[in-house]
Amino acid sequence: MCTLVILRRPGHAWPLILAANRDEMLDRPWKSPARHWPDREHVVAGLDQLAGGTWLALNDDSVVAGVLNRPGSLGSAPEMRSRGELPLEAVDHAEACGAAAALGHLEAANYRPFNMVVADAIDAFWLRAERGTAHRADGIEAWSVPDELSMITAYDLNDPASPRISRYRSQFETARAPDPETGDWSEWQTLLAARGTVDEALNAMNVSEPDGFSTISSSLIALPAVDRFGVRPVWLFAAGPPDRAPYEPVEL
Repeated sequence: MCTLVILRRPGHAWPLILAANRDEMLDRPWKSPARHWPDREHVVAGLDQLAGGTWLALNDDSVVAGVLNRPGSLGSAPEMRSRGELPLEAVDHAEACGAAAALGHLEAANYRPFNMVVADAIDAFWLRAERGTAHRADGIEAWSVPDELSMITAYDLNDPASPRISRYRSQFETARAPDPETGDWSEWQTLLAARGTVDEALNAMNVSEPDGFSTISSSLIALPAVDRFGVRPVWLFAAGPPDRAPYEPVEL
């Protein structure tokens, strides 16, 4: 179960701050964020070497997209398309609103259930795809992410049924927001690295399970306001559990 934290501040010099912990099996091979795709030279993203997609991507237009599993849908299915394609599809667009609209027209039944966040300096969207039931057909639904702080895991956006959201959302709300100007991300880094007691371990921000399912990387991303010409986004990446691996700048 991965986690995304989204801070939206319209009118701020840095209107979007995003933090992401990726939880995955330790034996699934991957590469750190870079320009891995020759046919997508405008995209920086981590590479899932097993399926060829990504979990988190950023393009040169400052659109960021991340995908998460829904409950009970960890892992791939041979008969379905990889969910790792979806962030790459999103960052083929120059604006988050266009990306969200395009993804909404995809056939949800081709993928295992997922949550997605697609955002830029102006808009942010949460997309959800679940299996159809007798009362609801397969489909991809989209909602705007509200201003201020939100969290998403395998559950719905800001859903208190998620133990991780219930436990940590208020802590992120009261923590000092990252300051990309000075490079101070310390309070969010501390929360992203937090491990629980043995009983709380699966619901900690930073997971380490005996079966090899663990937090394997962490990202911190900041997008500048659109009128700040020449100011580039910031992406800091920890290539391992964030209590052990240092955050290093990603070359954008």
